[in-house]
Amino acid sequence: MNSILAFCKENIWLIALTINYILVISLSIFIILKNKNPVKTLSFLFALAALPFLGLMVYYFFGQDYRKSKIFEKKYILDNDRIKGWREQFKLDQSEKDGFREDFGEGIYKIYTLLKHNEKSILTFDNEMEILVNGEKKFERLREDLARAKNHIHMEYFVLFDDELGTELIDILSKKAKEGVKVRLMYDDVGSDISSKAKDKMTEAGVQHFPFMPVRFSNSTSKINYRDHRKIVVIDGTVGYVGGINLDQKYDNSYDNERYWRDTHMRLQGGAVGSLQSSFLLTWNFVTGDETEIEQHLFPDNKSESQDPVAIQMAASGPDTDWANIMEALFCAMTAAGERIYITSPYYMPNDAIFTAMKTAARSGVDVRVILPYESDSWAAQYASDSYIEESLESGIRIFRYCKGFIHAKTMLVDDRLSTIGTANLDYRSFALNFEITALIYNKAINEQMAGIFENDLEDCEEVELERWKERGIRRKLKESFSRLWAPLL
Repeated sequence: MNSILAFCKENIWLIALTINYILVISLSIFIILKNKNPVKTLSFLFALAALPFLGLMVYYFFGQDYRKSKIFEKKYILDNDRIKGWREQFKLDQSEKDGFREDFGEGIYKIYTLLKHNEKSILTFDNEMEILVNGEKKFERLREDLARAKNHIHMEYFVLFDDELGTELIDILSKKAKEGVKVRLMYDDVGSDISSKAKDKMTEAGVQHFPFMPVRFSNSTSKINYRDHRKIVVIDGTVGYVGGINLDQKYDNSYDNERYWRDTHMRLQGGAVGSLQSSFLLTWNFVTGDETEIEQHLFPDNKSESQDPVAIQMAASGPDTDWANIMEALFCAMTAAGERIYITSPYYMPNDAIFTAMKTAARSGVDVRVILPYESDSWAAQYASDSYIEESLESGIRIFRYCKGFIHAKTMLVDDRLSTIGTANLDYRSFALNFEITALIYNKAINEQMAGIFENDLEDCEEVELERWKERGIRRKLKESFSRLWAPLL
């Protein structure tokens, strides 16, 4: 026994390396059998082979694919079994389908069909919506709606800080809970930072609040990849909010912030609120383990009285969905474009499919324009985004960098009928890893309004010129190329 212990002690590194490569060989066979993207597969195989121990850690943290796996199984089952009755109420009859196809064209109709088949996404025609430019406008409207809440308030956010703004909203939620309003709040455990004092205050007031997939390095580090990036509010089942603005005072320019923050959100009334509601409840059941009853007051009759109702379809995606619904919807929209594609995104790390769709559209004569921040909030994301600019310009895509401050909006408009406002960035993480939701708006008037907002933002941008861009130094190019390698993780 002593000789065995002595041998192990003398050859500890050899034994460790042997165990490492036994695991590497086994894991490599497993990765190959998954038949995933060859480039991604080769990247992980290289990391495993070239980086002893570290390669295993990289795969453990970032290489596992939890889509359709058991940690999301319950949520997936609920998605099939609990909401189908409500969805049935909004099924379009043949005349409505034919009218929509005739009015919007075959390309737009394919997006509706795609989302209907992918996740039974409901298209509702009876909506009234308001575009909210920047946090100061959103929070003004939100305070008003929260004050009027009578039955329930549902909130789901990636970022919630108990700064001055967050504390004010927590006070409002606590007050409404004491009045008997059912308040349910979810916040992402990685993106948010709430003090114990604020949590205790909500608990004492009767606010039900839960973190999304808490990260404890003892047992949950493998979940750090999959975050709830959605920003959803539903009030009494009749008013809904969705978009890019989190619960953080830096999003509101009425505060004395370090820099101007440009963002876009939307407030809506009508049938589409039901889609936000169902998305929230499914996530709530998953986070709490409590199968909330889907009662009538959660889905009230919600008809807009607007003279120009808006057709809206919600696309939700994440590791709990069979398909990358938002990415596929954007791809379908881009390939259907005939005149223009205007995109605003804080990060520009498109996957191969989206990047190919954008470049092909531009080279075929479509006016493709992208607004990005001049200076990102992350140096790695900045360099990774910049690595796509030269190829974009060479393909005819026009790139504009926003100089007034930081632009965080996640919007797109295609031709004159389709617009999107949501939570998903133009990057790998939003398309494949995070829980996201985006509203697809089929309406000419809204499209014109979105185009006007885009053109106003262009006034605070500088356009990137290809020849000048090529003159950037080799050091910067190396930083870009290195950061691009990690784009799926940023």
